[in-house]
Amino acid sequence: MRMINVGFGNCVSTDKVVCVVSPDSAPIKRIISQAKEDGICLDATCGRRTRSVIITDSDHVILTSLQPETVANRLNGDYDEHS
Repeated sequence: MRMINVGFGNCVSTDKVVCVVSPDSAPIKRIISQAKEDGICLDATCGRRTRSVIITDSDHVILTSLQPETVANRLNGDYDEHS
């Protein structure tokens, strides 16, 4: 199981990620709102602006302050956490 850093010491298992999207569209805003109501929304922004949304295979919604491209690069292994 590989983990990626999604900011501020928070990690997500790469095996669980279904998609990484921008939070700007209306359907994604509805998904976030519904996830908050259902208690399956995890906020990993530490009070910063939400820049990407990670949807997992268990339908959990993870909010991060990283750009979607940054998260995607980390998922693809183009990121060295030691540098």
